[in-house]
Amino acid sequence: MFEKIRNLIFQDLAIDLGTSNSLVYAKGKGIVIREPSVVAINQKTGQILAIGEEARKMVGKTPSHIVATRPLRSGVISDFEATEQMLRYFIEKARTRKFILSPRPRVIIGIPCGVTEVEKKAVCDAAKSAGASEVFLIEEPMASAIGARLPVQEAGGILVVDIGGGTAEVAVISLGGIVLSKSLRVAGDRLNQDIIQFAEREYKLLIGERTAETIKIAVGSVYPLKERKKVPMRGRNLVTGLPEEILVSDEEIRRALERSVRQIVSEIKEAIEETPPELLADIMARGIHLSGGGSLLRGLEVLIQKETKIPTKIVEDPMTAVVRGAGMVLESLNELRDVLLETEYLEPPR
Repeated sequence: MFEKIRNLIFQDLAIDLGTSNSLVYAKGKGIVIREPSVVAINQKTGQILAIGEEARKMVGKTPSHIVATRPLRSGVISDFEATEQMLRYFIEKARTRKFILSPRPRVIIGIPCGVTEVEKKAVCDAAKSAGASEVFLIEEPMASAIGARLPVQEAGGILVVDIGGGTAEVAVISLGGIVLSKSLRVAGDRLNQDIIQFAEREYKLLIGERTAETIKIAVGSVYPLKERKKVPMRGRNLVTGLPEEILVSDEEIRRALERSVRQIVSEIKEAIEETPPELLADIMARGIHLSGGGSLLRGLEVLIQKETKIPTKIVEDPMTAVVRGAGMVLESLNELRDVLLETEYLEPPR
């Protein structure tokens, strides 16, 4: 009875606080927000000018006193105040039940594996300052597995690889916990940087992150495509200082991304080598599950399967797997509470 009354009044939320994009799941509603993790700040006054999609439009286009920045780097908070403001914006925007004395929501937030206690506390503190009454943390690979409806609470090995913007997370899951995990700070953002460095090295062309990401999405691949593709790459020529447009092929971009892709594959292979044999037998039967935006790089699942000799597949809607999993925990908090990280010790003494 109390839970029903609570559900009518409270608007509990699950948040995938990503380096590149943040998604918010409202209990009983589903995914209600999907926006870039970008904050635009006026450095003269310290005022927050825009958050999310509006701030992303300003990246690279602002005067010197306005900075459009990402407050998270490699999945952890690098700018506490900007993160707090961004969380406050998402929480306020997601709340559909607004009363005069509206109670503060409980919030579940996805974080990378292997973050320090200080980094966990920073996430909890930022969420509480932004208006959350209680904060629960869940590791992103665990949330991805739940979002993909994998049997995480059974006694059997599940291998999940979550490739986001800032980190690539590899985790072996069994009995509702993470048995083994590896976190590599090589993911979508690093692939963008690879393309920026390639343009500068090969063509003496300076391009921005948004241009690099557009090229990655358009022609990025691991294996040769059925039809060769070319895409325009626009930027400033570092020799002449003038704008220039060059057509680059999928083969060139593939070469640019090769080193980082190999690092991700190597990390997966290391995790497999360290996995207990009994769990490895389960993983060979169930396969490797890829999630996150980085898993959409063309041919990546084929390369991982070839290198590991284990069937590999991309989960359904990989970009929302973390927030969907966190949302499923939110909907069944009593049954799935064991998959959450312990946060009591992060609370200040009363």
